Amino acid sequence: MSLLQQESKDLAAGESYTRGTSHVVIATVVATVLVSIAVAVYIFMGEKPPASAGEILDVWVHPMHTESSGWDANGAAIPKEEIDQVLLFTHVRLHNQSKQPIFLHQIVANATLADGIHSSYAATPTDFERIFKAYPQLMQWHATPISPDLTIQQGETKEGTFACSFRMTKADWDSRKSLDYSFNFQYLPSLTLAPKGPITER
Repeated sequence: MSLLQQESKDLAAGESYTRGTSHVVIATVVATVLVSIAVAVYIFMGEKPPASAGEILDVWVHPMHTESSGWDANGAAIPKEEIDQVLLFTHVRLHNQSKQPIFLHQIVANATLADGIHSSYAATPTDFERIFKAYPQLMQWHATPISPDLTIQQGETKEGTFACSFRMTKADWDSRKSLDYSFNFQYLPSLTLAPKGPITER
């Protein structure tokens, strides 16, 4: 056998090995994807009843319209600025129906207006307390805050109040079409809740 024939034979064998290796790699990737899908289906569909449940117990708002003084720190005249804001306070009860702890990591309030959905993240308990220090007239309605980042143990129920802020006028707020909340948990579907009772203004 000539050297050229030997090289051709070795090359063919190498190509065969390469093809075999690529099949193994592809099979491994496919198996990994299938296992990942199976785990996701188990996590997202296997919980019966859903891992989390809850209800909105009370909702109230405090619309505000403020106007800057028109003067800077040095006493020079500057254009006045008008700011419209709606503070939204919500009292909620959340329950863990699963067989393991669940981890809340985000609360979002969603107000649907004519121009679309306006969303606002819930303030942390520290910022919640700062609101009442900044606006002492609201202190009579102060309540125990609930954190948008908390762990709820198996069978446990958590209850408390959180605050969101929307940069909009009172008229815009009053014209909203709907209001709901997204409670986002790690590794679980979001829990969407809507208030069933009236939304009062204070």
